[in-house]
Amino acid sequence: MRTPPVNAHAREFELAPVTLPSYTVPVEEPRVPAAVYEARVAAALERASAAGLDALLVYGDREHFANIAYLTGFDPRWEEMLLILVPGRTPVLLAGNESMAYADAVQIEVEVVRFAKFSLVGQPDPEQLSLADAFGIAGFSAGATPRLGTVGWKFWETPGYEQWIELPAFIVDELRTAGFTLSNANALFTGYTAAGPGLRLVNEVDQIAAFEFAACHSSESLRRMITAVTPGQTELEASRLYAATLLPFSYHPTLLSGERAGYGVASPSGRMLAVGDPMSAGFGHWGSNSARGGFLVESASQLPAGAEDYVTALVAPYFAAAVAWYETIRVGVTAGELYAAVHAVLDDPFYGVYLNPGHHIHLDEWPSSPVAPGSPVEFVSGMALQLDIIPATGTVYGSSNVEDGIVLADAELRASLAEAYPEAWERILARRAFLASLGIALDESVLPMSNIAGWLPPYWLAPHLAMRRVA
Repeated sequence: MRTPPVNAHAREFELAPVTLPSYTVPVEEPRVPAAVYEARVAAALERASAAGLDALLVYGDREHFANIAYLTGFDPRWEEMLLILVPGRTPVLLAGNESMAYADAVQIEVEVVRFAKFSLVGQPDPEQLSLADAFGIAGFSAGATPRLGTVGWKFWETPGYEQWIELPAFIVDELRTAGFTLSNANALFTGYTAAGPGLRLVNEVDQIAAFEFAACHSSESLRRMITAVTPGQTELEASRLYAATLLPFSYHPTLLSGERAGYGVASPSGRMLAVGDPMSAGFGHWGSNSARGGFLVESASQLPAGAEDYVTALVAPYFAAAVAWYETIRVGVTAGELYAAVHAVLDDPFYGVYLNPGHHIHLDEWPSSPVAPGSPVEFVSGMALQLDIIPATGTVYGSSNVEDGIVLADAELRASLAEAYPEAWERILARRAFLASLGIALDESVLPMSNIAGWLPPYWLAPHLAMRRVA
């Protein structure tokens, strides 16, 4: 078995009694105004034109909803959808049968066209529109708008793959047959181009408030579960402890135990929880995510054989890396510097940290990540970012996790948020104070979104014990 290294950073942190603050969970959800959506559409067309594109075709479906929702306030629920943006024309939204009524949720001026071929199999298609017909309604033609930017959900920076189009083949085939030149334009929304960070990577004050609302609810759900879970419950029974609202999820909620804990993204099952089980759980609504890992024990004496030093061998070094992340991130720091700060602590292969130790978060849980060795990308005000450092030791020590999100805000944005959303601002200040009580020094530009930010209880049957810097 791989053995844990001696980690000098671990000595700076300890397991100690920690009182997690209580918060009044907000009830009234902040709304992004229609004027903001209109400005987003205008900005998207401006970016497209600067990139040499004549129009944008934005695709969405149940899983890949975020770009359409960002532009319109309306998300595809179970049908495909296309938003056609042509300069100087009213946007056209192609929607299936069961999206037509819900389309009243659209926040911009848009022409909604029933395109029943996006509907579920066997449903009526009275208009018998083809995609060519629909494009004609939008004022969309290969002659007038030949250079088309497609926006789905993914882009590739590897040489030779930049122009891969990930939209469904029936749409791509129709466009290419009609004579359009297609370019993958996803980076305009979630990547980095000559024009700067993608549009969805920098958030307006109302969007930040909506993300804070979501983070309150998702983090409180995770807190409820961890502080009440007991052996003898099944994973499914324990998942009821989330007592969650039905706000839309940013990913499938998880609650895993024992040999299933390492599955990461699986759903709860009928497996019964037992003392000594490794545990992992994650919960997120749009714009938020909180996740934790540990063991279902009350003390080290109940840990699996060979892992009695779990806290000193894995949790303390891991928490040191998380603290380095919190204390490094700020407006103006580069993604490469953030990567280096984490890996300076978890630099041994034992920890198995493979994925980027941090990424952007939006309506979708992972739009993209610039956090990589030597990355020159600078973080700017308005960005929402996720602390996402997940050790995968592949040993009896299992893992640990203290995943939550933050927003970066300069003085102007902080003042705007405090004025427009004073209750959210008070919660942010309380979270900063709690992190300070753990010995974590945040830059003034770092705004914690989660009600459990920094709270890492490795023993889930003793949640009053959590990690902190040695006083």
